Amino acid sequence: MLIRIVRMTFQPENVTAFLENFELHKESIRNFPGCEHLELWQDENQKNIFTTYSHWESEDHLNQYRDSELFKSVWNYTKALFSEKPFASSSKKIEEVVK
Repeated sequence: MLIRIVRMTFQPENVTAFLENFELHKESIRNFPGCEHLELWQDENQKNIFTTYSHWESEDHLNQYRDSELFKSVWNYTKALFSEKPFASSSKKIEEVVK
């Protein structure tokens, strides 16, 4: 499993547009082959900073999504709303400590 985290900082006036676009596409993204989990987080103190947290079966599945028309459409719209360059990273879970 691959964990993908993308942190995005938006121009404050573009937050609503981003949220509306995410709402339109979240089910399609979550149901894309290989996507096992999708969350959207908002920074507690800076309300124009959002993070997507997703689980993918593999890096190949993530790359298939990134090469898709769905991703290209969503990302082209989203990146026009940024105030800063986004940060993305991919990781794998080594261990989960449960209570």
